[in-house]
Amino acid sequence: MDLRTLRYFAVTAEELNITHAAERLNISQPPLSNQIKALEEELGVTLFIRGKRRLKLTEAGTLLYRRAVQLLELAERTRQEISSMEGLTGTLNIGLVEGRAPFLAARWIAGFRGEYPSVKFRLWNGSGDEVLDRVYHGLADVALIAAPYDTEHLEGFPVGREPWVALMSKSNPLAQEPGNFLPLEKLVGQPLIVPSRASRISAIISWFEEVGAEPYILCELSNYLDAEALAEQDVGVCIFPQTTYNQSDLVVSKVITQSERQVEYALVWNKNQHNSELAAEFINYVQDCLDEEKNQRQKYRMPEHEYIPPEGTRLL
Repeated sequence: MDLRTLRYFAVTAEELNITHAAERLNISQPPLSNQIKALEEELGVTLFIRGKRRLKLTEAGTLLYRRAVQLLELAERTRQEISSMEGLTGTLNIGLVEGRAPFLAARWIAGFRGEYPSVKFRLWNGSGDEVLDRVYHGLADVALIAAPYDTEHLEGFPVGREPWVALMSKSNPLAQEPGNFLPLEKLVGQPLIVPSRASRISAIISWFEEVGAEPYILCELSNYLDAEALAEQDVGVCIFPQTTYNQSDLVVSKVITQSERQVEYALVWNKNQHNSELAAEFINYVQDCLDEEKNQRQKYRMPEHEYIPPEGTRLL
């Protein structure tokens, strides 16, 4: 007497009609009749009085029906409890901008997946404006973007920072400058490739005003791979946030100094939409990671070779 047979019996007892019970169970009538007969033979009792059109439960059948309902409910409750032990389930939609964002997200996903193995992820990359548009329209549960962001409609917190660098061809004379740093004044007069975000262009113009110059902006773009490709061909010098990509051997990267600038990344979500349990748990997990980073500076810190802007570095 297994659970499937009990379910067949219970449905038949509720319908009191083999044809209707078979339709409800989505099986044909003969197998159902055979299952009921086999159950009666196993128990050594008659469960139904068979009429021309309807069935009638015997006393033994009535008792078995009560017990079957209890057993089936207990089995379902047990299944749900066991499933809940697996933790959170579902798919988390994450929007990401270029730069360090994918590497930060990958680290959190790896740790989060270790705690909640049933959770799945859907990542979407794009420019800052494109990613934020997905957050506003509910297509991304959370997003990792570069500050600043709209605090009126978004809630979030900073998660990392990196310096602005100059990417250039190995054949560019500036690539021959000693060291891994380059004063901003060295970029005056150079054809520049810059991020297309309007706020970024405005900030870069203000940055150059500090050295009494106006930037020569040749090209605007939003994709790091485009920046690297153009720099490799010596189309110009690209001003872009430093990333952990493996750069081409034909491209040189130098941190821009005098004065330094940094970009700050933030994890954000739509404050006007209710967070799912999954999104809320992921946000809490990231916050815990950041707290552990502050306390331990070991498990979550960036690799030693990466340049981290000093405290007090101004944002761009």
